[in-house]
Amino acid sequence: MTALVLRARKGDEGAMSQLLRALEPRMRAFFIARIGRKPDVDDLVQNALLRVHRGLVDLKDETRLKAFAMKGALYELQDFYRGRYTAKESLFDMQDAPEIEDTLMPSGDALDLERALSALSDRAREIIELREYGYRYEEIAEMIGSTEAAIKMQVKRAFDRMRDILGLFLLWMAGLPMVER
Repeated sequence: MTALVLRARKGDEGAMSQLLRALEPRMRAFFIARIGRKPDVDDLVQNALLRVHRGLVDLKDETRLKAFAMKGALYELQDFYRGRYTAKESLFDMQDAPEIEDTLMPSGDALDLERALSALSDRAREIIELREYGYRYEEIAEMIGSTEAAIKMQVKRAFDRMRDILGLFLLWMAGLPMVER
């Protein structure tokens, strides 16, 4: 593991990726043991791994990687308990959901992505648009006042929601019954 840390510190992306993959299960177990299986666990793990990635240059003793990583996880947990992690942004609220038949289902066979995007929250739509314009996650986080890890997670959730909506569209096109998950 020490050789892997040294390679990662020298800029070897493969070594860094391998290190982070090795640390991820331990961190996930750490957070689950403390807060349970909540949706926040993914964000906490991601932020803790980001701390390791950014702070690896500060690690003085390569043999202490696990302790270093778990200290970062502890800091993330403290931030969580202090309220830094507020309720997750709602990317889609079923109470405010547009009627699928009226707004998301196009006339003919053309797919209207703009209407599908309308099912996302304003913030989620803004983040997706900024990504489309070519902004990096780090830049979007600075613009919006969030963390890079949170922006990545919001993009993932927005795309998951878009996939669900487009799946409903395909079911509608095929004439199959639509069942909301």
